[in-house]
Amino acid sequence: MKVAIVHYWLVGMRGGEKVVEALCDLYPQADIFSLVVDFDAISDKLKAQTIVPSFVQRIPGARKYYQNFLPIYPMALEQFDLSGYDLVLSSESGPAKGVLTRPETCHICYCHTPMRYLWDMYHDYRRDCGWLKRLAMVPLAHYLRQWDLASAARVDYFVANSRHVSQRIDKHYRRSSEVIHPPVDTGSFTVASEQGDFYLMVGQLVKYKRPDLAVEAFSRLGKPLVIIGEGEELGRLKKLAGPSVQLLGRQPFSVIQDHYSRCRAFVFPGEEDFGITPVEAQAAGRPVLAYGRGGALETVIDGKTGVFFAEPTVDSLVEAVIRYERMAESFDPLVIREHSLAFDRSVFNAKIKSFIDARVAEHFERFRGQVST
Repeated sequence: MKVAIVHYWLVGMRGGEKVVEALCDLYPQADIFSLVVDFDAISDKLKAQTIVPSFVQRIPGARKYYQNFLPIYPMALEQFDLSGYDLVLSSESGPAKGVLTRPETCHICYCHTPMRYLWDMYHDYRRDCGWLKRLAMVPLAHYLRQWDLASAARVDYFVANSRHVSQRIDKHYRRSSEVIHPPVDTGSFTVASEQGDFYLMVGQLVKYKRPDLAVEAFSRLGKPLVIIGEGEELGRLKKLAGPSVQLLGRQPFSVIQDHYSRCRAFVFPGEEDFGITPVEAQAAGRPVLAYGRGGALETVIDGKTGVFFAEPTVDSLVEAVIRYERMAESFDPLVIREHSLAFDRSVFNAKIKSFIDARVAEHFERFRGQVST
């Protein structure tokens, strides 16, 4: 088969890009299509593929301010000529599934999430905008929702990265989906013989991930918290942070590995669609203190590999920390690591390959039947 992989934008190496890497392992001959590509920010594995950016790439500033070009992305996606491909795999979080394919082409969408800023979190995003952007967002989001729903009909089969996302696909697109959790490189993490006295949070510092809850809770408790990551909330968090909270900004992977293995526990205060960082922490044998909503319910076992807190509030997180410290000795690092292996890259590769093979065969058989009649 001739295979195309369509990814929304290649401007870093986060969870979505790790999925693309895994798909390239399965289909090394695949060509990659992406709206915008920053070749300095992606892995050598991805650079080894043939990558085709959209016309947006030629617009000055597109690689840095790619999110501002959302209004023209539907048109840009539809300009990709995929007529020569038998299988199209779209990786969807921003727009990606809106490409045009032939009737005989099988289009499978791996959905990390329907676009939050168009659907269930629309009012949250709009509330946080300046007045001019808020004014423009009303007609723009209305138009993009219509396009997003129409583009969902172009997909033959959906795969969701969690049960949480599967429910949202059903709600917003009225489509069923297979749940296959994304790949995690569990082999990159090891259980340390000794732990430090600090808690840890790793990730992009954006509002919906609720890093403010962690900063305020640990500032109140006076317990050491290390936060690794950067983002739009960094400046505000520095103002909120008490002396027990360290904001290290962006760090190399070796530093992240070391902190995972030595932390007392990992803090995951936001509601996410899946959440790779809690699985990475568990691969290092460390318990997770997680808000009990979203993907964390699928990756953390309360009382065995972590502790849930019920409300997205500072008080609720503080109570979870206190509860965890009372039972900290009951957590077995080897048991926690063993649990994480269910999300290993090898598991993803086997499941996604099996699903794709079955759906492609089904699609081609149905197409041949339609042609013969």
